Amino acid sequence: MPQSVAPYPAARFRRLRQTAALRGLQRENSLSADDLIWPVFVQDGTDTETPIASMPGVARLTIDRLIRAAETAHKAGVNAICLFPYIDPSLKTEDCADAWHPENLVNRAIRALKADLPGLAIMTDVALDPYNINGHDGFVVGGEVLNDETVAALVKMALAQAEAGADILGPSDMMDGRIGAIRRALEAAGHHKTCIISYAAKYASAFYGPFRDAVGASGLLTGDKNTYQMDPANSDEALRLVARDLAEGADMVMVKPGMPYLDICRRVKDRFGAPTFAYQVSGEYAMLRGAADQGWLDHDRAMMESLLAFKRAGCDGILTYFAPAAARLLGDRRG
Repeated sequence: MPQSVAPYPAARFRRLRQTAALRGLQRENSLSADDLIWPVFVQDGTDTETPIASMPGVARLTIDRLIRAAETAHKAGVNAICLFPYIDPSLKTEDCADAWHPENLVNRAIRALKADLPGLAIMTDVALDPYNINGHDGFVVGGEVLNDETVAALVKMALAQAEAGADILGPSDMMDGRIGAIRRALEAAGHHKTCIISYAAKYASAFYGPFRDAVGASGLLTGDKNTYQMDPANSDEALRLVARDLAEGADMVMVKPGMPYLDICRRVKDRFGAPTFAYQVSGEYAMLRGAADQGWLDHDRAMMESLLAFKRAGCDGILTYFAPAAARLLGDRRG
């Protein structure tokens, strides 16, 4: 407690809570649509969307429908989206070669979005799991996820996405050394303006389940991801990982999942002062949305309170499936 606080009744904290105007004047954190990145799932085909049962209100979209949805979200104030692919099972292989094919689903979606909405920032995922018949973020040989061989593949994937026009690359694989390798390759290829947001502190979490349904990886994963994703018990390790990735050339860093790890967000921001993001992951979204659909929570209030918590914890931005709904509500409040 600050020493300057007078004793009661000279100090009555409720004085500043009496009206909306007074509460607004001393509000410490605020949320805007500029803080939001919308994760979207793209699938092949035409004029089709496929609802994701474990994520009420979220669907996989074909590129034409994705463009229409992005236009609507952009008009509401969403200025950045992140693409995740649902890959045809026939393209999932041991060598994951579709991940860096210049005409793969993600790269076609990037080009289509950039042609239609040049002012929209496009973020991508750099990891092999959507393309891997084993469901892992890296190459699997003899039951082991190989680090260096995976990094070489991620470099090719990152370069293909940069060539397609991605603004922000998001390595989410948690292999050692991948940020430095990707940054060197981008510089050598002339992609000096391409940003990297590193999933620096990505935990081995139970909250990813609905996402794996969304990208078609749920039934494929052999074993678990504990050898490369972080132990949920660890906090100091996250700071070491962030320090390494910033030193290797990351422009921004990510904590994932979000709400269960707000303490990590706060520590990262306080220690490094770098642009810090969190991912309000599929399981977090599904819990809030599912409870709201049952009438157990007020949807809009719970959504906005959860997003504001990230700002209070020091985050500069949030990846959230609520982005379009939150942006519309923020716009309505301004109006």
